[in-house]
Amino acid sequence: MEISLLTDVGQKRTNNQDYVNRYKNRAGIDLIVLADGMGGHRAGHIASEMAATDLGISWVDTQIHTLNDVREWFATILEAENQKIHELGKTEEYRGMGTTLEAVVIIEHQMIYAHIGDSRIGLVRDGEYQQLTNDHSLVGALVRAGQLTEEEAKHHPQKNFITQSIGQQNPIEADIALKTLEIGDYILINSDGLTNMVSNEDIRDIVLSEVALDSKTESLIRFANNAGGTDNITVALIHITEEARQ
Repeated sequence: MEISLLTDVGQKRTNNQDYVNRYKNRAGIDLIVLADGMGGHRAGHIASEMAATDLGISWVDTQIHTLNDVREWFATILEAENQKIHELGKTEEYRGMGTTLEAVVIIEHQMIYAHIGDSRIGLVRDGEYQQLTNDHSLVGALVRAGQLTEEEAKHHPQKNFITQSIGQQNPIEADIALKTLEIGDYILINSDGLTNMVSNEDIRDIVLSEVALDSKTESLIRFANNAGGTDNITVALIHITEEARQ
């Protein structure tokens, strides 16, 4: 299994409120976490880094190696982090802070992932890109209801209205799901700074290009910046090789 992580401030923002990292636990299992912060110049950056780092610190101290244990860990740690960031967001300095969050664990040929917000997890297989997550957003709900197209959603005035995030008052309703993987699959985790700038067709073509994995992530970032780079852009790209199934 190969993993490439990259984040970029984009063309319009002065600071990067995205955060991505990779953590390995005592059983040798990787956790990849990507978060896109919200809540002001400083608070968004703190929320995303705090959420990802807190999950990472907890993960590296575990010996979790089964999918059921990961699912239970996700459910517990995510709500604890939600409450922690919500409490901090009550203070004047960090008022309204929150973050989206994508967390992925791959054990042998199975992926389990947790999804909160409008960052995305997708799969490139057999020459096609498939979005695995549904955006927790107002426009995401309108797209699923058939009231907006994906293209219309990208330009909707309320496209940044999130319906689920780490840091909200109510308990979060994270999507936790499994996906069976095949050798040659690519898993793409990205913030909406990529989604809003680059089409699924271009994403697919870049991921399938005959270059090294790090070059693919660099190309995804470059395409988003060339299209305007209106937000921070963050990508985690995972290639499932034969070793991942042994």
